[in-house]
Amino acid sequence: MTSRRVNSKETSLPEKYDANAFSPAAGQQSNITPAVPAHVIYKLLGFTLAMVICPIGTYFLTVDLVFRGNTTFAGATAAVMANVVLVAYIIVALQEDQGEEEKDRKKQ
Repeated sequence: MTSRRVNSKETSLPEKYDANAFSPAAGQQSNITPAVPAHVIYKLLGFTLAMVICPIGTYFLTVDLVFRGNTTFAGATAAVMANVVLVAYIIVALQEDQGEEEKDRKKQ
């Protein structure tokens, strides 16, 4: 078996690295804002819930009430609802992106 030899010239971690080397410079403020705004997270959570609830709810509502036990048509309707939710999310995301571009133009 091999063992690690300790070199007397090596320094330990606290001596090797300066603790202040990773902190902001004296005149700078640290920026700890989140990378993604909260309203974007809430929107994503809402569409995630809609992506789960709408197709499943549509399936169970239409299988007996509309299609009288025909699971193929009820499943197809649920798939269409999943696509509707997906397209709605894309439209909302594009509108939000265009709104941010307009704000950037107004600032300049």
